Amino acid sequence: MSGHLLSPDELEAALRAIGAERYHNLHPFHRALHDGRLNRAQVQAWALNRYYYQASIPAKDATLLARLPTVELRREWRRRIVDHDGDAPGTGGVERWLRLTDGLGLDRGYVESLEGLLPATRFAVDAYVAFVRDRSILEGIASSLTELFSPTIISERVAGMLQHYDFITSETLAYFHPRLTQAPRDSDFALAYVKEHARTPEQQKAVLDALNFKCGVLWAMLDELEYAYVTPGRIPPGAFRPDAA
Repeated sequence: MSGHLLSPDELEAALRAIGAERYHNLHPFHRALHDGRLNRAQVQAWALNRYYYQASIPAKDATLLARLPTVELRREWRRRIVDHDGDAPGTGGVERWLRLTDGLGLDRGYVESLEGLLPATRFAVDAYVAFVRDRSILEGIASSLTELFSPTIISERVAGMLQHYDFITSETLAYFHPRLTQAPRDSDFALAYVKEHARTPEQQKAVLDALNFKCGVLWAMLDELEYAYVTPGRIPPGAFRPDAA
């Protein structure tokens, strides 16, 4: 940014430009996942590591919810926690992600134990939770704006995985179907909030930096998946080993 104040529409355009350049649908590991070029063990490694991200989202959102100043904002943000944690046993996005790992043949207890996580997965996800906990409300909300780009990647992912992997079924991918409506709803709210409340060049820069940071979190997770399970295939000590699962 040059230091001048952007209009709300210019700010939105700058945010969307970040997604066009840095969203993780562009990562080689994701391209391989969607195009059917991974084997079952590599898909298992992706789902196992991504579980930690999914399971941490409600905790991340709770740190922000506790700081929101109005009933209306808290009510809006609380929906995100319910979406992921559910409102009864066996419901919610985290449970649906576990059905994905179940369907891939991973032991649920092992997945939930987090014993097989890659170090970079733990580091990146923990950094995201800490970012939302410690930064301003505006930055915390802005960091969620990767959801602007998720419906496209979800549609691509579901279609590609169903087409290319005989060990994947529509039931296995049940996590993604509600996200096609939840993510646009959530991103519409977050985008409107950011456009209204980023009122200075400094605040707008903080908003853009927050989205850059979040894109980096998602990219870093895929970088280590690529390194550990594709090329050069160096799995760090203690991480998931397909031959031992």
